[in-house]
Amino acid sequence: MTGFYRDGYCRTGPEDVGQHTVCVQVTEEFLDFSVLDGNDLVTPRPEWGFPGLKPGDRWCVCVTRWKSALDHNRAAPVDLEATHASALEFVTLQELKAHAVTKA
Repeated sequence: MTGFYRDGYCRTGPEDVGQHTVCVQVTEEFLDFSVLDGNDLVTPRPEWGFPGLKPGDRWCVCVTRWKSALDHNRAAPVDLEATHASALEFVTLQELKAHAVTKA
């Protein structure tokens, strides 16, 4: 279950210092960038309720991590409907829309 609170929502609160507010559909490129940037999203961590991610999974990520990936041309597609509005404190709506998940 995704989200800082493991409730399926990309909401945030005082305990969430990383602000896990951007819902992405992870890509291999994004996962590789995260690992190289010091955040291993691939390895399962059952003690934290973290299953480990593979390309295609949806997950709430830290807005600053997504912005860093964006700045390095590695941003994962964003599910706009599941992304928390507070992400707009760090990225623009235009940046998010430019990377929106395309719905079939």
